[in-house]
Amino acid sequence: MRAILVTGGASGMGLAIARRFLAGGDRVVIADRDEPRLTAAVESLDPEQRRVLGVPTDVAEPGECERLVRRTVERFERIDVVVNSAGVWVEGPAEEATEAQFDRAVAVNLKGPFFVIRHAIPHLERSGGCIVNIASDAGLVGNAGASIYSASKGGLVLLTRSLALELAPRGIRVNAVCPCDVATPMIEFQASEYGGGDPEGYKARLLARYPQGRRARFASAEEIAEFAHYLASAQAAPITGAALPIDFGLTAGY
Repeated sequence: MRAILVTGGASGMGLAIARRFLAGGDRVVIADRDEPRLTAAVESLDPEQRRVLGVPTDVAEPGECERLVRRTVERFERIDVVVNSAGVWVEGPAEEATEAQFDRAVAVNLKGPFFVIRHAIPHLERSGGCIVNIASDAGLVGNAGASIYSASKGGLVLLTRSLALELAPRGIRVNAVCPCDVATPMIEFQASEYGGGDPEGYKARLLARYPQGRRARFASAEEIAEFAHYLASAQAAPITGAALPIDFGLTAGY
């Protein structure tokens, strides 16, 4: 039975990903810095906690990344898949950005995945495992007004490709999923925080960019989870070093 480590697992895509792996018979460790939400997520996934472990973790702290990996191995004696799903959003004009905003976004979206992977590599080599990084369409093309976020996710895409080459001789695959806007608590936070008092208008402006026109919608967390699960399957064995958009064609014209 595989052991899956999912960061950002208390809500949104991370929680959907954890649920999908559980449904496939795996054991799952979910990490999140929001302890009350983490506790609730564990209860919703596995009230008896036989196949789920919640580990409070701020991935922006490398020491906590090391502890997370150690706790996973202590509980399940192996790691087969790492899914880096923890992420934070920041937007606004570059000239108004603060150092704290920059540091937090890069620490969570890029440094965190690196240090989780760095400590998991020996365990993934033993299991013949793989890594799935949740990047973004904004990591493939620039987003005006979201330069910090785009840079952090673009860094994650290139980290994925570089590690795929480095770790291939050790039998470890590394891929990135690059979703568009997803119907999760993060999109609600964005709309509330940056919508100028009009969250529904903010979401409508996001959807106006999509080629589907009036048919446009946000992706669901479950759709992203299904694809992440596939990338960690034996059927995806030839796929490594890929940054795969799930974006309704949003980046197709670039």
